[in-house]
Amino acid sequence: MQELSFKLSHLTIRGVGLGDPNKPMILALHGWLDNAASFIPLSQYLPDYYIVAIDITGHGLSDHRPKGCHYHQMDFVYDIHELVESQQWQSFILLGHSMGGIIASLYASCFTEKVTKLISIESFGPMSKDAVSSPVQLRESIENRLKANAAKPKHPSSIELTIQARAKAGDMSISSATLLIQRNIEQRAGQYFFRTDRRLRTFSSLRITDSQAEAFMRNIICPMLVIMGDRGFESMKKSLSHRLKWVANLQVIECEGHHHLHMDGPIPVAQQLNAFLLDKIA
Repeated sequence: MQELSFKLSHLTIRGVGLGDPNKPMILALHGWLDNAASFIPLSQYLPDYYIVAIDITGHGLSDHRPKGCHYHQMDFVYDIHELVESQQWQSFILLGHSMGGIIASLYASCFTEKVTKLISIESFGPMSKDAVSSPVQLRESIENRLKANAAKPKHPSSIELTIQARAKAGDMSISSATLLIQRNIEQRAGQYFFRTDRRLRTFSSLRITDSQAEAFMRNIICPMLVIMGDRGFESMKKSLSHRLKWVANLQVIECEGHHHLHMDGPIPVAQQLNAFLLDKIA
């Protein structure tokens, strides 16, 4: 495993390189409040690929957005493309889990020439809401951000308790939670601090409509694999069933596990990924 750092025009993105850099690259995007360590278990069973797992802006070791800025979903897509352009990556496999899957879907839709294959775990396209909900959502987002700005930040009392809390909240194993927390906590002057920007927890100011989500998904032209956990988020399954016809070249697989099945049960997930990447899924 190699620690990676990519200097962009407005911030630095960090991450980990997993495997042999001379092999085909998979750019991996983690879920909300997770980090690049999310893909360490899976990487052990994908020996024929080099995984570049980044800490999405505001997560893990990557920089936070400047004071006064917020975390808008579409800006993550901008960050990914600036990263791609800065590294002169011509084409690659794109892998995303949960929020990372949303970002990956948006990116693959907009930059069709860059993504050879798309894999989304426990996610299928952007979250959407009816347009009529927009005024209420924007008001609630603004009020929530003001409240968060006024609140004092909470710091972890111990790594062990934080790991236990993360495992419980994420319905994941202690070993998986440990990987995430170890990359998400730092110690300064005897005090533990979360590396994740707490502004990530505030409400979204706006969600795209269902018709906009459909337009994005219908523009994905590369082969796409969706892997869902049999005990994953029900909201993800409902979204998938509603959107199945939106992607022309789509394969859907269900594996055993909860929302973080790629961490807790990486072997069957890796088997499906390998089969898809080798065009061997029936």
